[in-house]
Amino acid sequence: MKPFKTIAIYSLAIMLTISFTVTAADAKWHNGPRAKNIIFMVPDGMGLADVTAARIFKFGPDGDRLSFEKLPVIGYQSTHSANSTVTDSAAAASAWASGAKYNNGEISCHDDDFDGLCDGDQGPTLLDMAKASGKSTGLVATSDITHATPAAFGANVHNRKCEEAIARQFLDRGIDVLLGGGIAANRSSCKLTPSAGDWLDNLLSEYADAGYTVVDTEDEMQAAVNGRSGKLLGLFQSGGKTQEIFRIDPSQVYPDDEPTLPEMTRAALGILEKNRKGFFLMVEGSQIDWADHANDIQGQLAETLAFDASVEVVLDWVNAHPRRRLQTLVVVVPDHETGGFAIDGPYGTLSKQGEIIQDGWISGDHTAVDTLIWAQGPNSHQFGQALDNTELFYLVADAIK
Repeated sequence: MKPFKTIAIYSLAIMLTISFTVTAADAKWHNGPRAKNIIFMVPDGMGLADVTAARIFKFGPDGDRLSFEKLPVIGYQSTHSANSTVTDSAAAASAWASGAKYNNGEISCHDDDFDGLCDGDQGPTLLDMAKASGKSTGLVATSDITHATPAAFGANVHNRKCEEAIARQFLDRGIDVLLGGGIAANRSSCKLTPSAGDWLDNLLSEYADAGYTVVDTEDEMQAAVNGRSGKLLGLFQSGGKTQEIFRIDPSQVYPDDEPTLPEMTRAALGILEKNRKGFFLMVEGSQIDWADHANDIQGQLAETLAFDASVEVVLDWVNAHPRRRLQTLVVVVPDHETGGFAIDGPYGTLSKQGEIIQDGWISGDHTAVDTLIWAQGPNSHQFGQALDNTELFYLVADAIK
């Protein structure tokens, strides 16, 4: 046999062996059941350099990987909106939630009537589809809960600032778990009711009347979970939640009565897992983006690590029962990159565990850089390619059906 044929046959054998190994390892997901549970996790504004910086701080250059880096499928997505090469969070999350391009500022709505209602022909969001299939639904964020990313999954309004309308649509949809900061009254334009100082109190009363346990402390949240509450609304600050800076600076004290992002994630799972038909849960580490807007490396590290701790909570929950691993689709994906963040150093010396890298920035705003996707679970292999953000809608929708 000629040498080049021998090499070709040998190479083909290796490729077939690798292919068989990958197929055998992933068959339980690729050919398994539809996803009973969908957990969609958003590190808002996080670029790849954010990941590297957090990993170096936590483990050092030669240490372990972050929790979400260990997910077996990796792809990436483009992020432009309908009217801008550089997207905002509203348009980016709406692309995921509804499967179409939206203008910056729009919340799963193409309508131009500035009344807080969406009169256009809007299809269901992923959350709506999950609800229609009998699943429970939840939104968790470190921003105010009516901020752009959670809003896109649970509301249809023409502008992200219509926060009263968003909060009312959350109630109308019967979203089972809502945990985050408050409802930003000072940004609640497009009001559906006449301006009145007590509209927020009235709205919270409506939630309570609809069967929600309304809480504003960690202890109350945990009591609701332990008490087998069916619906939970937790508002823990007037706007965004307290930054989790204690994760990199032990001298900083986190409020005793306020749950962290991992604790909110665990509470949401504790309620949603009770539905035998499964659930859809969106978890957002909102303030990675806020720190990057401020070019604040310490804040960025703290919020990235808080988000990763939330992923660890999710993976611990998934791995607690073998069937959950077969039935749960986990997707981790940033909506866009913020700040044009880069690691400038140290150059000539090697960073140490617990050391903050030398940071560089090109912007105080979003950029158009593609963002990575990490995934695990039923049909997760489909996320391991170059995608547009709208395509994630169809992949997750297919898992829900």
